[in-house]
Amino acid sequence: MFEITENAAEQVRNAAEQGGTEGMVLRMAARMKEDGSIDYLMGFDEAKEDDIHLVTNGVEVVMEPQYAPLLDEAVMDYAQLDDGELRFIFLNPNDANYVPAAKTRSKS
Repeated sequence: MFEITENAAEQVRNAAEQGGTEGMVLRMAARMKEDGSIDYLMGFDEAKEDDIHLVTNGVEVVMEPQYAPLLDEAVMDYAQLDDGELRFIFLNPNDANYVPAAKTRSKS
């Protein structure tokens, strides 16, 4: 299922505090673009009865059932990009542009 890293969770909690939305859940949504890549949407909201509900690294997350297949196995992180900018990124094997991290080989 969907996961938020500790770095991303800390940033989500900071954003909730700064925005005065503590106590609200993080709502996630996703949509597939024509090229197979995925657009991600998120914001603070109230949970609905038919939402899928989960907690990851202390953050309450909800999503409508229709978004679950696109968000399944996705990981949301908060990372520094090559240009020095910090932002949320998504590592998602359901995205056509997903490239798994290279495995480190051990020397024998």
